[in-house]
Amino acid sequence: MSLKERIQQDMKDAMRAADKPRLATIRLMLAAIKQIEVDERKDLDDTAVTIVLDKMVKQRRESISQFEKAGRTDLVDQEAAELAIIQTYLPEPLSESELNVLIDEAMAQTGASSIKDMGKVMALLKPGLQGRADMGAVSAMIKARLG
Repeated sequence: MSLKERIQQDMKDAMRAADKPRLATIRLMLAAIKQIEVDERKDLDDTAVTIVLDKMVKQRRESISQFEKAGRTDLVDQEAAELAIIQTYLPEPLSESELNVLIDEAMAQTGASSIKDMGKVMALLKPGLQGRADMGAVSAMIKARLG
């Protein structure tokens, strides 16, 4: 079963269980996936769906920080609940030690020695890390090693 099919099945289960918050979040996820499919005129595979969900996670995290600054705890709670649901569909996040190993391997493969080579390292890492690590944090880790 593909990731998209799993999300669609979970939507049906949420409807049957009358779980309105979960149902609303799943509908948001499916709408985002459908929007990309319509725009690009193709069906998304698991990798593309993961990219869409990863983007939604990033949006939720940014919203939470903005709402916390504004003192809107009601909206923080709502965004946090959506974030938790979306993250259940993403692959298991990598630990810092696993990330360090992957970064070391990528740097060795590309022969990166200066900050100019950062793009090569990121290009090699990005497909495998999508949805499993915060790419901003990975970029900072690489920059620290090359800088």
